[in-house]
Amino acid sequence: MVIVHGPPPPAPHVPALPHPGSPLPGPPPSGVPLSGPRQSGAAPGELYSPGMLFTWPELQAMASDGVLVQLYQRGYLPPGTRATPQLRARAAAVLIRPAIRQRVVAGRMTAAWIFGCAAVPDRLALLVDANRRISSLRSTRGCTFHEVRLGPFDVVSLGGLMVSSPLRTAVDIAVHVEAKRAVPALRALLGKPELGLQLRLLRIAVESTPRMPHKRAAVAKLDRLQAGTGP
Repeated sequence: MVIVHGPPPPAPHVPALPHPGSPLPGPPPSGVPLSGPRQSGAAPGELYSPGMLFTWPELQAMASDGVLVQLYQRGYLPPGTRATPQLRARAAAVLIRPAIRQRVVAGRMTAAWIFGCAAVPDRLALLVDANRRISSLRSTRGCTFHEVRLGPFDVVSLGGLMVSSPLRTAVDIAVHVEAKRAVPALRALLGKPELGLQLRLLRIAVESTPRMPHKRAAVAKLDRLQAGTGP
């Protein structure tokens, strides 16, 4: 009998915190990780929210002690974790009742924040397709609902939450958000190559949409972006 001696197996990795509780119901969309992409030399990002593992007061206490860092409302991250669109979407999804989570789409400035292009929203802006009933959703706290028409390419899935696509997000911001907040957000969206936005395509999308309210104001915001001026 020949015994081959090799190096001892590596010790199992023991995370600093147990796996976060309260996972979003249902399987993740195909190709979309719930915990964000793995960063070079770092463990995958984890989002902690109130559930069976920790209560909200416990999470708040850990944030006060520096064990966790608040990402948004009831969503927390380990210190040093890079916030990704997937993690921001998961943090937003924590505030949406599971019963309606698949009926709404995070949009406007909420979507811009999820993409990393706007400040943390005070309230979630949620889009509801006009073919769905919106009356049963209005009791949800901390959210503002907008009844809209959504096309097949207007929605992407991130972290278990439906989010308006970068182009649809930019169009909605140009049309519905005041210039003081809209222009910086649009500039940030256009400045992220991974989102695939171009000012020329954004202008075409705005100008070619029939019967669009506030179209003149939206075009004026795009003109400011073209000229490189602020709001």
